[in-house]
Amino acid sequence: MDHKIIDKQTYYRKGVYRHFTEDCKCSVSMTARIDVTELVNSAKQCGTKFYIDFLYLLTKTLNSRDDYRMAYLWQSDELICYDVINPTQYVFHEDTETCTPVYSLYYEDYGTFYRCALSDLERAKQTREYLLDAANHPNWFDASYISWLSYDSLNVELPDGYLYFLPIISWGRYREENGRLMMPLTVRLNHAVADGFLIANVYRLLEQEIKEFTDKEK
Repeated sequence: MDHKIIDKQTYYRKGVYRHFTEDCKCSVSMTARIDVTELVNSAKQCGTKFYIDFLYLLTKTLNSRDDYRMAYLWQSDELICYDVINPTQYVFHEDTETCTPVYSLYYEDYGTFYRCALSDLERAKQTREYLLDAANHPNWFDASYISWLSYDSLNVELPDGYLYFLPIISWGRYREENGRLMMPLTVRLNHAVADGFLIANVYRLLEQEIKEFTDKEK
């Protein structure tokens, strides 16, 4: 959980940061569909799980810019940027209709990430406990797959004034649209550290990561 402290006086978004931490504390959530046709085909050809392939590329995308690795330490009133953020994924238990959080580490090497994330999921299937432990996992972001629905809109609510800066990401089932497989993706970030450009940029960067990843597999 290594991090650097951001000097709020020289922070390139200092005016926006001050406004949205003092005058108008709020977050921004955006939902859009992304084309996952090639990634689905790649997973089928390689015999991998599309879900983990996507989770890897999503995590790689969020680690590519400081803006997506920000956090606020209320105890010291410090703005920080983590060196790395990791995904909190979830296992759904059909028998109890409950979820178990799964803390997975991000590895830049795809093969290592794939093996470890898959192993984490398999271990979590053996329990029915919630096992949320955010205090000991400060640099983990929420990555939730809503497998039952290809939705059009989703909003994540947090308490008013709560300065939570890490991304909250959700995605649903992909569906065929005009011969392509389109998947809804929701990105939630705090307005103090992100605006419309930075949220939209998650989609742009992720699409580029998907293209580069699938091109290598061809």
